[in-house]
Amino acid sequence: MDSVQVRPMQENDLPSAERASAVTFFEAERATRRVSDPEVEPRPAVTSKQWIDRMRFFLNADPGGCWVAMEADAGTESAVGFAISQNRGRLWFLATYGVLPGHQGRGIGKRLMDAALAHADGRPGIFSSSVHPGATRRYRLAGFSLHPQMRMVGTVDRSTLPAVDGLREGRSDDFEWMDRLDRDLRVAGHGPDHGYMLNTLRLVVSADRARPGYVYIDDRGQASLLAAAHPETAQRLLWEALASSQGRTLVNCITAPNEWAVDVGLAARLDIGQEGYIAVRGMPVPAPYLASGHFL
Repeated sequence: MDSVQVRPMQENDLPSAERASAVTFFEAERATRRVSDPEVEPRPAVTSKQWIDRMRFFLNADPGGCWVAMEADAGTESAVGFAISQNRGRLWFLATYGVLPGHQGRGIGKRLMDAALAHADGRPGIFSSSVHPGATRRYRLAGFSLHPQMRMVGTVDRSTLPAVDGLREGRSDDFEWMDRLDRDLRVAGHGPDHGYMLNTLRLVVSADRARPGYVYIDDRGQASLLAAAHPETAQRLLWEALASSQGRTLVNCITAPNEWAVDVGLAARLDIGQEGYIAVRGMPVPAPYLASGHFL
């Protein structure tokens, strides 16, 4: 343990932290893979670059929430664990967290989580959790409620797609009302996260300001983050994402208060399954809302 130092992350730690993340989540996904799931593949180079770019954004936006566990060996350091959290107004969220499999059970994860939670300074919190028993135990002991998530996967039956109206492409001048909607649903707005997401994802919003809602859609047509004031608006936004999908798609982070998403997925002939937890502390589970894995 003396060879492992938990300290604030620096920008030059990012490549090493990314390698630790890639190994940690590859092994976790392989251990929890369902028989019907495709084989788990190593993280491709383009995804590694996206991870580093995203964590660099977090490091610049709120460096006090970014921590790394570094192990010294023969005069060089390498990351064996990481915890990237952020404060946004009154809300704290955990973007990603993990410890290399060979270093788990040594208290490194607790030290990282303690540092990240100290940064929260008592704020309400939210994050998406795996089913790893050690991690979930730690989250519960930290006062988080664990709400099971569902996911829906498959290829959309194009014959089921309805005609969707009342939507338009989003712009940066939508961020003000989007943050107000975020505050109603999840305690605080996304703030600078909206600018980052708009640069990397497609934004679609409700044209009716009396029934606001928005969805970010990735280049595969998957809904990355969705928020709405009414379930009907949320369903239209999700249908728009599904209409953009290419091949197999995924709708994840579906919690029990968001059954509107289950109805859409079933209508599109997607298969339903379970996937980890949404962990919340000091706040209800947001709805109508589909959380982003990294931006929550």
